Amino acid sequence: MLIRMTSEPEQQIGVGTPDAFQRLWTPHRMAYIQGENKPTGPEAGDGCPFCEIPSKSDEDGLVVARGEQVYAVLNLYPYNGGHLMVVPYRHVADYTELDGPETLELADFTKRAMTALRAASGAHGFNIGMNQGAVAGAGIAAHLHQHLVPRWGGDTNFMPVVGHTKVLPQLLADTRKMLADVWPAA
Repeated sequence: MLIRMTSEPEQQIGVGTPDAFQRLWTPHRMAYIQGENKPTGPEAGDGCPFCEIPSKSDEDGLVVARGEQVYAVLNLYPYNGGHLMVVPYRHVADYTELDGPETLELADFTKRAMTALRAASGAHGFNIGMNQGAVAGAGIAAHLHQHLVPRWGGDTNFMPVVGHTKVLPQLLADTRKMLADVWPAA
């Protein structure tokens, strides 16, 4: 919800007083900030969401596609609409721990994710990468996951640059279905 408030320059500011700032209220992000659904430890049985997602339906887990070694899933807290992650089923933390078939399918799913995102949303480019370890910014460091963030010309406007806020125009369930419908076959 976008709330626009304005005020007179000399007006005293208090709680609930209009102050000329525009605010986007995103209370759903409080779960992320407070660490909900984060693992309690480094092992697969410690509440790792990437270990739990494969047991859910595609719709409930936001799974776009499943392979033999990896799966593609929407990020619950996306940087941009269509932000996907490619995740190995096996609970490993480091890229060097992947075996040959996992590495190959992760690469293949990355290519197919790019194809699907271009077909579904006309993405102009991508940010693709992994944060290896908590010090490198991995929110869930114990289970490797590769991010694919679609980008469009002009998608960085005043909202993220000045307001440190991202506006996502589509519900995650709708994005998941749209991408699953165009996911390329192996």
